[in-house]
Amino acid sequence: MNDHPKHYCGLFGAFGVPDASYLIYLGLYALQHRGEESCGIVTSDGNELYIHKDMGLVADVFNDENLRLLKGDRGIGHVRYSTTGSSLVKNAQPLFVDYLGNSLAVAHNGNLINSSSLRRELERTGSIFQTTCDSEVIVHLMARSSSRNVVTKLKSALEKIRGAYSLVFLTEKELIGVRDPEGFRPLCLGKKGDSWCLASETCAFDLIEAKFVREVEPGEIVVITGKGLTSTRFAPRAKRNSCCIFEHIYFARPDSIIFGETVHLVRQKLGETLAKEHPVDADYVIPIPDSGTSAALGFSHASGIPLEWGAIRNHYVGRTFIQPHQKIRDLGVKVKINILREVVAGKKVVIVDDSIVRGTTSRIRVKNFRAAGAREVHMRISCPPHRFPCFYGIDFPSPDELIANRYSVKEIRDYLGVDSLGYLSLEGMLSAVKMPAHKYCVSCWVGKYPFKVTGSTKNILEKKCVC
Repeated sequence: MNDHPKHYCGLFGAFGVPDASYLIYLGLYALQHRGEESCGIVTSDGNELYIHKDMGLVADVFNDENLRLLKGDRGIGHVRYSTTGSSLVKNAQPLFVDYLGNSLAVAHNGNLINSSSLRRELERTGSIFQTTCDSEVIVHLMARSSSRNVVTKLKSALEKIRGAYSLVFLTEKELIGVRDPEGFRPLCLGKKGDSWCLASETCAFDLIEAKFVREVEPGEIVVITGKGLTSTRFAPRAKRNSCCIFEHIYFARPDSIIFGETVHLVRQKLGETLAKEHPVDADYVIPIPDSGTSAALGFSHASGIPLEWGAIRNHYVGRTFIQPHQKIRDLGVKVKINILREVVAGKKVVIVDDSIVRGTTSRIRVKNFRAAGAREVHMRISCPPHRFPCFYGIDFPSPDELIANRYSVKEIRDYLGVDSLGYLSLEGMLSAVKMPAHKYCVSCWVGKYPFKVTGSTKNILEKKCVC
């Protein structure tokens, strides 16, 4: 198992762009890090919707032939991770439905904590579900509305759902973006000439040479048509938000602007603070690529210890690497990260990584540093210990699987086999970002959730597909 949590999904939408499918393809390519399991694109020419989706990476699923069949100047796209047991083509997004003579496609990033109860209620009254995705609940709720206006239908559905969601919708005439009132997941608005774009991260705008305009605000619906963009609120502006700070620590690409800040610069600050909180005597700072690289650079700057590339990542290894036996699983860690013996042999090294979840991968990695001849191995983590599960779109395992939930930092140090271990404090983490602390969700560290967590909610990640 990988120590890192899985992060779920990237969204991209465009309106008013000739051959929109090609632009959406590029946008999804930039967001591939947010989901490597499946992907899909839905487009419209103003009269009809066209769809292509499948399991696999963006470059494998799409080619010139199927992109040409996705006609129109508007569309949405999605890249996805899922929980165990829901790796099925039918759950790939965007979801596409026809109802009452209307067509609608939706793509979702997040997790609805009350979708199971809503689904049971809808099924009792006649709804038939085609997937196990919580996103489909939203579509069924919209279909129950008697209004003929899609935004009114959407508002009616949003009144009933709870949890984390950034959404993009496509009809024949409209591109719609939605962000939940808590603002858990990012959703950005961009412009390319006279055309509008939506994306989970701004790095997608950079690739297609679009200008980042602003973030879709928590509780906002943006509607893009041939007449331009309009904005409406479905929830009042909150004094508190729950922006996922783990977007800065691990999820987002370092060249993206998330919650008003460049991710790389935030990670540097995390590393600088980490060096001040947990100084160490070492010859080299070695990042675990890629998400640990920026924090390691900050650690190096603050500590004066040289940064060295002692661990090299194989970028061609995805989640599909076959690991049937324990020995092969152990080798799988080396497949992903290889240690440079000539760099670390005889040296005192401090490894900087973004997080430890289960601890299994980190333990094997430390053994590999030892085998490569490192004299001392120290580890520094650029966030606090994860002690609690997440219900808002991160595949954090049950509390029993979280190593920090079961053991003290000293016990984790002994389990990993490092000479010293230091986690960034909660205060140190929050000091590295610009927004006030109450604007961020820190539930996975402190166990206090924005929504009440019931017994059924606690089991939600094991029972359904999360998008």
